[in-house]
Amino acid sequence: MEFCPVCGKRLVPTQKKGEEKNTLLLSCPKCDYEKQTTNQLATLQKVVNRTPKEDIVVIGKKEQKLRTLPTVKVECPKCENNLAYAWQVQTRSGDEASTQFFRCTKCNYTVRKYS
Repeated sequence: MEFCPVCGKRLVPTQKKGEEKNTLLLSCPKCDYEKQTTNQLATLQKVVNRTPKEDIVVIGKKEQKLRTLPTVKVECPKCENNLAYAWQVQTRSGDEASTQFFRCTKCNYTVRKYS
């Protein structure tokens, strides 16, 4: 990794097409400074452009029914079921206790408990 002597930005490897063959340069994206590299092992980075559709993850109905959270014995105030999924989230500042959530396995009613 090298830095531009003019502005201090990191030099990026670029390829410049010449008459005989392509040459590898280190160029500054800010001030257009270029330096020919002497390192034979220098490689160009590959940029992969993705469309927003490729980043969307689709979860099927079968996978949505999977429940991997731990279960605890807590009475549901809505349907009086005695089994619920449990998890904790830090909803307030770091020096305060985390918030516990319980979701009923029968009716999916969620209860929040501040510790």
